[in-house]
Order: sequence, then structure tokens, then C-alpha cells
Amino acid sequence: MNEVEVQKVKLPTAEALEDMHQQAHQEGYDTGYNEGLAAGYKEGAVKANEEIRRLQELLSSVEDAIKHFGKATSEELLNLSLEISKQILRQALKTRPELLLPIVRNVMESIPQHSQHPHLRMHPADAELVKMYMQTEISLGGWKVVDDQRIERGGCRIETAAAEIDATLANRWERLAAALGKDMSWLDEDGAR
Repeated sequence: MNEVEVQKVKLPTAEALEDMHQQAHQEGYDTGYNEGLAAGYKEGAVKANEEIRRLQELLSSVEDAIKHFGKATSEELLNLSLEISKQILRQALKTRPELLLPIVRNVMESIPQHSQHPHLRMHPADAELVKMYMQTEISLGGWKVVDDQRIERGGCRIETAAAEIDATLANRWERLAAALGKDMSWLDEDGAR
């Protein structure tokens, strides 16, 4: 007889099979989880970058809108301020015409002492006020105060043999507005003063 050798193979137990199954399952789960996590992270990063780009575009457009709004608002505020200032000045000169005196003094002082035949042209009501309160300056400088109905109250013109200074309200106002970058007439829209 032939002897066949029978080897004894040790078969795993049910418990060992369950452990192998659990280990294989866990390794498969971990591999799938890591691959899914990497794919999800990559997809999330792409979406996040797209969202960041959109937010940057939105922020840029908001900043542009704020700059435009700020510029338009500051222009409107400047125009409104100038208009209010004009009305306040007109009203102040009506109620307190003596506010003209420092302006006239300043303009008279800007003329050299040796000027020949200086004339101060102004509205008749203002001329009366200047003659009353500035007698000394007028006589010391040899000034002649001339009534001129064409000059609005609160302004004056100085004429000498060598120069002429326009210190009318309209001229002073337009210079002030020009210094602020505005082309704004002293006259109202309807042409009334």
C-alpha cells in the first residue's frame, strides 16, 4: 500500500475568521474614507476658491460703489454748503450791514498808501455806513466814496489811477467757489438776487 501522507492543516476558527473579516472590512473602510476625504477636500478647495473669487469681485464692486457714492455725496454736500452759505451771507448783510466794514477796511489796506485819487464805489446805503464809521480811514487815505446803485449791498469796487479791485459780492463769491473747484454764480438760477 502506498502511504499517502496526510498533512494536517490547521483551519481557522470562527472567531479568527470573524477577526479577519473585521480587519479586512476596517482596512477597506479606512482606504475608502481616506480616498473620499481626499476627493472631498479637493472638490471643496475648488468650490472654496470659486467662492473666494466671487466674494472678491463683489467686494471690489462694493468698494467702487462706495467710492462713487462718496464722491457724489461730497459733491452734493459741497454744493449744498455753498448754497446755504450764500443765503446766510445775504441774510446777514441785510440784518447786519456793518459786517461790510472789515471787508472794506481790508480792501482799502491792500491799496498802496501813495495811490492817487482812490475811489471807493459802493451801494448808496453802504456808502453812508462807511462814511459814518470809517471817517478817519477815508480822510487819511484821501479816499472818495462814490455812490453806485449798480453795486449790490455788501460789495464795493476800488479804483485808483493804477489799479482796480472788484470786491463785489458776486466777484468774491465766484472766486471762493472757484477755489473749491466749483463754477457757481452769485445769481440764483432764476436770475434773482
